[in-house]
Amino acid sequence: MSTPTRVALVMGGSGGIGRTVVERLAADGMAVGVHYAGNRDAADEAVKAIEAAGGRAITVTGDVADERETAAVFDAMEAVFGGIDVVVNAAGILALSPLATFDLDVLDRMHRTNIRGAFVVAQQAARRARAGGAIIGFSTSQTRMGFPGYSAYAASKAAVETMTFVLAREMRGRDVTVNAVAPGPTATAMFLEGKDRATIDRLMAQPPLERLGTPADIADVVSFLAGPARWINGQVIYANGGIA
Repeated sequence: MSTPTRVALVMGGSGGIGRTVVERLAADGMAVGVHYAGNRDAADEAVKAIEAAGGRAITVTGDVADERETAAVFDAMEAVFGGIDVVVNAAGILALSPLATFDLDVLDRMHRTNIRGAFVVAQQAARRARAGGAIIGFSTSQTRMGFPGYSAYAASKAAVETMTFVLAREMRGRDVTVNAVAPGPTATAMFLEGKDRATIDRLMAQPPLERLGTPADIADVVSFLAGPARWINGQVIYANGGIA
């Protein structure tokens, strides 16, 4: 008897780390939902690449902070694939400024996506993930590193860590793990934007491994939590090369 295909939904899967996670989970043999908020072309490209490699994937869209739109994303996944095993929420907004001068309208927009959105996605995942599944959120190593300018962003991700800890206990008896990944400095377009060579070199020198992380480094951790890591639960995995 063949093993049923596992199904993964990656929120924010059209670009950055989320795109690499999509590709990795598809390579692991999962059918994948590629969620996007605004860049449909990038999501379509991801699906075409997965299908060209022999995998199964669809695009789904919706505002992560809108409970109706997010429920519709999960409905679409279940309609096509019959259920969901793994939910990865890589959707997020990064805005940087010293706390004393941070624009409160920007704060509200960022926290709507990073906190409310994380809550809404986790809520749907908690209701729908099948036994043997995994719910994986994204935090940041800035909750430990404390770089200036990151107060608002790190605060939003500290909320994700608390949700992870509590939801893992609320899922008792469901055989669904709940964890979060906290990347350190990772060479994505979003992270590198606005940084000069000297700043990048300084960041590369900080970890004992003396380099920036790559999206593939982070996707490896997600793959582990989504598959064989059944005894890791309620944890935040700091993927930062030892920087913190």
